[in-house]
Amino acid sequence: MNSPLKSRKLPTQAIGAKIFHSCNIVSLFLMLTSGLQIYNANPVFGGRAGLHIPPIFTLGAWLAGGRHWHFAAMWLFSLNLLWYGIYVLITRRWRHRFVGVNDLKALQKSQNSQRLIYAWHRIAYTAIIPILLLALLTGIGMYKPAQFPWILDMFGSWQALRIVHFASVPMVILFAVIHSLLGRQAGGDKLTESMFW
Repeated sequence: MNSPLKSRKLPTQAIGAKIFHSCNIVSLFLMLTSGLQIYNANPVFGGRAGLHIPPIFTLGAWLAGGRHWHFAAMWLFSLNLLWYGIYVLITRRWRHRFVGVNDLKALQKSQNSQRLIYAWHRIAYTAIIPILLLALLTGIGMYKPAQFPWILDMFGSWQALRIVHFASVPMVILFAVIHSLLGRQAGGDKLTESMFW
């Protein structure tokens, strides 16, 4: 007897989504490891005597090297996010990707486990957008404080800006884990793999 996953035709990702996911994995990895190198130069938590990250988890070898990698990856990530946003609007994929009223109703009333998985997936997909924008905003504020002093003013201090930027990292990692787990629950390994190839 065939399993439900084998008998049901699974959705596959369009080529645009495959490119977006692949670029995101590369750019986020580069930003994470180079960001940890930058962090080591002046840790957010505890100042110079704060927690230091072992070199094996960092990229750039020193502060300037970490900054170069971080900003290069930031441009890749930002442009990738921008073109995917345009792609989602033009193709109207936003209707199927982001949370709607029906998803909120499903969480309250639906007994269908598959429907609940899709609802949670759309909630997670929607929630990551402001987190990514916040990470970019705070990153730009630290990168060009003289050109964008209003960003610094929004957060009140340089330290607060750094803490918010640093806090976005575990949120993005948590999203990636949840996104992957929900994808596997919705369609198994084949659906998850279709995001990349």
